[in-house]
Amino acid sequence: MSEVKISAQLRTEFGKGAARRVRRAHLVPGVIYGHGQDPKHVTLPGHELLLALRTPNVLISLDIEGDGTELVIPKAVQRDPLKGFLEHVDLLAVKRGEKVTVEIVVSTEGELAPGGNLLEHVLNALPVEAEATHIPDGVTVSVEGLEAGTSILAKDIPLPKGTTLAVDEDTVVLQVVAAQAEAPAEGEGAEAEAGEAAAEAAE
Repeated sequence: MSEVKISAQLRTEFGKGAARRVRRAHLVPGVIYGHGQDPKHVTLPGHELLLALRTPNVLISLDIEGDGTELVIPKAVQRDPLKGFLEHVDLLAVKRGEKVTVEIVVSTEGELAPGGNLLEHVLNALPVEAEATHIPDGVTVSVEGLEAGTSILAKDIPLPKGTTLAVDEDTVVLQVVAAQAEAPAEGEGAEAEAGEAAAEAAE
């Protein structure tokens, strides 16, 4: 995975008012934690951070003014529910060679067996353990020809070398279900019931 370099500054003002001032300056407040150290509060450039976060589990090298360099990965991102801009980011400090637990995207390829079958994602992302500087972007699993009732378990998903499961191997990740029969059109059920009742009365 690629490493993104971003400049940051230590944050000394806190509270809602300070956070609003930070955002007006097109910066994003964040906190760095991990390795048993006290949380470190920083501000990051909003546009650069937004671009970096397009890559899942992106590795960021933070050049913190007056405080050296910190290697981090994003752990939680808060966005404005209406406008979508970044409000806050939690960053986990990591070291090269260190194992971390993250969630990676599971993509599928291939076509299910004919018959209107549907693919259900039981897990939206797969928890795995990987080296901090070699976190996979995601994994792809084939669903070609799978029929209703088939499940794909965590242990069935091929993982890159050096990556291991961080969830029970028998956890269901994907399953194929039969398409539900269409519900009768409004009024059809009532008409059928009325017809049955009339038939019973005539007997």
